[in-house]
Amino acid sequence: MKQISSRKNKRLLDNIITYGIVIAAFIIVQVLEAAGGLSSSLQGQLVPICCYVVMAVSLNLVVGVSGELSLGHAGFMSVGAFTGVVASVALADAIPSGPARLLVCMIVGALFAGVAGVVIGVPVLRLRGDYLAIVTLAFGEIIKNIINCLYIGVDSEGLHFSVESADKLGLAEGGVAVIKGPMGATGYAKLATFTAGFLLVLLTLVVVLNLVHSRAGRAIMALRDNRIAAESVGIGATKYKLMAFVTSAVLAGAAGALYAMNYGTIAAKKFDFNTSILILVFVVLGGMGSIRGSIIAAALLTVLPEMLRAVGDYRMLIYAVVLIVVMIVTNNAAIRQFFAEKFGGEKAEAKQNGKGAAK
Repeated sequence: MKQISSRKNKRLLDNIITYGIVIAAFIIVQVLEAAGGLSSSLQGQLVPICCYVVMAVSLNLVVGVSGELSLGHAGFMSVGAFTGVVASVALADAIPSGPARLLVCMIVGALFAGVAGVVIGVPVLRLRGDYLAIVTLAFGEIIKNIINCLYIGVDSEGLHFSVESADKLGLAEGGVAVIKGPMGATGYAKLATFTAGFLLVLLTLVVVLNLVHSRAGRAIMALRDNRIAAESVGIGATKYKLMAFVTSAVLAGAAGALYAMNYGTIAAKKFDFNTSILILVFVVLGGMGSIRGSIIAAALLTVLPEMLRAVGDYRMLIYAVVLIVVMIVTNNAAIRQFFAEKFGGEKAEAKQNGKGAAK
């Protein structure tokens, strides 16, 4: 009983630290912004940072907690982004309030991304390893190419669809084309705010941390550690893997809608293979299964290129060197155990990895 109580207390402390880091960062940014201590470029990155944090935490649910390699996470982000934009334009008259319409757009984006997660996850999660990675990569590219061929317009009669051109939409007078094939979505209102991004990050942490520490989360991690043993005691692999996959897709869809609402135009090429790899880098660099690490890595690596603009052409070279150095340092078992003991992150895991390295 004492051990169970100790684990619960440690888990509670870890969660409080994680929430505290996010809340403290929000307060510091608000104070700096009010005092004029943030440059315009950094102010413009506040919402994308929140979106990338949500993407990293949600992908960690699949890659770190579930143990499956997904390379199509940007595909769910694009589904949420473009459905959110269409909902924003279609509901502009019905919901004149910007924050309310942003909330509806994020919900719509999350729902459509969740549906895509179910459609993709049911057949795909029967695969493992490299096969799963290749199929999810193909999904992301398929979504991008579908959007590039899609034209959607809105008028008084509702939504109009075409796969030929914007002229084929047959819009009534006063109608507007929202998605214009390769040009993407243009001409919609910017509704995203840093406060909305902060609230989405908190919601993501609540969902992911509660899922990880629930009975379903323990079943997901059991499947990750030993699938055969887990299935032998009655844990359904498809059910729990799909739960993690769809939850990750829903959060990515909400982040995509918020990301799109931060700009007046968005194109499908923004959500290509490179974006999926970037998010995977956040997860790996922050630590597989470490939610707190994903938050810190996503925030720092999003800001770092902007902070290195002063060095000119060497900016991305320094960025790459930083990535290599951090990966070498974090891959060292002794150093990882030291930081785990100091900051109470994942002490048991660090010790176990250290013993494995010693053997």
